[in-house]
Amino acid sequence: MSHRPSPDETRLWSVVAATVRPLPGRPTLHPHGPLDPGAPAARLPAPAPPKPVAAGRTSPPTAIEPGRRRKIARGRSALEATLDLHGYGQDAAEVVLRGFLLRAYDQGLRAALVITGRGVQGSGVLRRRTPEWLAAADLRHIIAGFSESHQKHGGEGALYVALKRKPAG
Repeated sequence: MSHRPSPDETRLWSVVAATVRPLPGRPTLHPHGPLDPGAPAARLPAPAPPKPVAAGRTSPPTAIEPGRRRKIARGRSALEATLDLHGYGQDAAEVVLRGFLLRAYDQGLRAALVITGRGVQGSGVLRRRTPEWLAAADLRHIIAGFSESHQKHGGEGALYVALKRKPAG
């Protein structure tokens, strides 16, 4: 049974498709636009397996080192990328966040600001869920830590995310 995607579903799929890049040496399957959500599953690329976590590095990311957090908050260390998750539902926000962080890491960036918003009476779903997503096993190889941002960067409604150095070569 096929179903015609709604405009919202098509927009969401475009956001997801924009975060996908082929593996090195693999051709792009759809060079002329976003993937068709109604395409048979056989035409969609298989998700890449998560990178193995180095031995002894199985714990989730922790808070950013206090000195590094202080430098970011005071503007001595640049926030190289910012992502605002306002307006996204949980599923779309998680996909967009993962794509954003993977691209930032690939570009060699070291510090990012993720704005979640506080939600109604400080109990926003994105605010609650973002730390869970950042601690996921498949992102541990790129995230050094995360902490609540300084008030001038959003306070409780935003997080500093420290990315690990990308290995040379």
